[in-house]
Amino acid sequence: MDREKLLKDFSSYQEVMSSHATKKFVFLLCGIFGLIFIGLFLPWTQNIRARGTLITLSPDGREQSINSVISGRIEKWYVREGELIAKGDTILHLSEMKTDYLDPNLVDKTKNQADAKKASKGAYLRKGQALDQQIAALGKNKALKLRQAQNYLHQSSLKLRSDSLEFETSLVNLDIAQKQFGRQQKLYDQGLKSLTELEGKRQKLQEANNKKMSAENKWLASQSQYINAELNLSTVENDYREKIAKAQSDKMTALSGEMEAESQYNKLSIQHESYTKRASFYYILAPQDGYITKATKSGIGEILKEGEQIFTFVPERTELAVELHVRPLDLPLIREGRKVRLQFDGWPALVFNGWPDVSFGTFGGTIVGYDKVARNGMFRVLVAPDKQDVAWPSLLRLGSGAYGIALLNNVPVWYELWRNLNGFPPDFYTKEEKEAKLKKEVKYE
Repeated sequence: MDREKLLKDFSSYQEVMSSHATKKFVFLLCGIFGLIFIGLFLPWTQNIRARGTLITLSPDGREQSINSVISGRIEKWYVREGELIAKGDTILHLSEMKTDYLDPNLVDKTKNQADAKKASKGAYLRKGQALDQQIAALGKNKALKLRQAQNYLHQSSLKLRSDSLEFETSLVNLDIAQKQFGRQQKLYDQGLKSLTELEGKRQKLQEANNKKMSAENKWLASQSQYINAELNLSTVENDYREKIAKAQSDKMTALSGEMEAESQYNKLSIQHESYTKRASFYYILAPQDGYITKATKSGIGEILKEGEQIFTFVPERTELAVELHVRPLDLPLIREGRKVRLQFDGWPALVFNGWPDVSFGTFGGTIVGYDKVARNGMFRVLVAPDKQDVAWPSLLRLGSGAYGIALLNNVPVWYELWRNLNGFPPDFYTKEEKEAKLKKEVKYE
């Protein structure tokens, strides 16, 4: 049977096949295609989309591990996990384990040792000063003794010269007495002189001879005295040189002892400061206001190794930022100061990628920096809150997920469709760069 004969009695078939209905359908299709055509010329904001997490811009505001500086045994906890604590609050008390530090009076005893070495240093210093005074006194005494010895030597020299002249005079007198006695003897033999006169000349000759012997003895004694004066001068100089050298040697010994005492004092002072500092590590204090999130060592009596993690700590006040991970293909389009729209996990949002102005539930951000080296094939981009936009929610927490849309150039919809169909990247050039490029091309033409 013919199909049209079967369907012609149905009103729906008659309605569809009527010319009026066909015209409506054509007008509807034309309207739809017209709207699509007009929509192709609407503005579209190119963008880069990336996933990320909430972090802080300041490294000291991020979650951090609190480690034990020294090895020890847990004695007492003063806080609970999740509790808000202020800076300087006591969190944990440790007791000492190493045998080198078990003495409870170790700090005081070390300080006493350091004070004793300091006093010893002062004693060596005073000894050195006393030896300086002794050396100065020996120098003065040496000068006086040398002057005295030189005076004695000069006196001996003068006496030697006087005795030498006296001896020469006695020789002359002896020669005269001998000649007179000889002439008197001849005159006596001739009978011209009496025996008394001859005996008188003999007596004078004997006296001259005695004077000559006495003068010679005095001259020889003066020579010995002069030699002794020279020896005395040399002896005084050598004696004081030896005394001064010994005093200087003692002074060097005192200086050496002082420097050794200074070295020992510094060493003991360092030990005292180290022991004092170590004693302060027995109590773990809060580095800033924040929360204790997770304790890795919890039981009383548990042993901690040096540098071992005790718990994690989250600061209370943080400057939130978003850490986005972008592809290397999109990195050339990233610039500091570029605007970003952010959608946070847990906050409802209606996002239109190409029309950020009509999106709902997104928040503004600004790119403040990015890594210069890729990690796991992606580049890290830091986005801070846009101060000119709506403030981020106060209930955001570190580690929450985020979805970022970096806003680029405004282009027609048809251009964006054509770019995506051909697999081209977004525009690399800003408006200023394009204008500069056009000016350069015009200049060359």
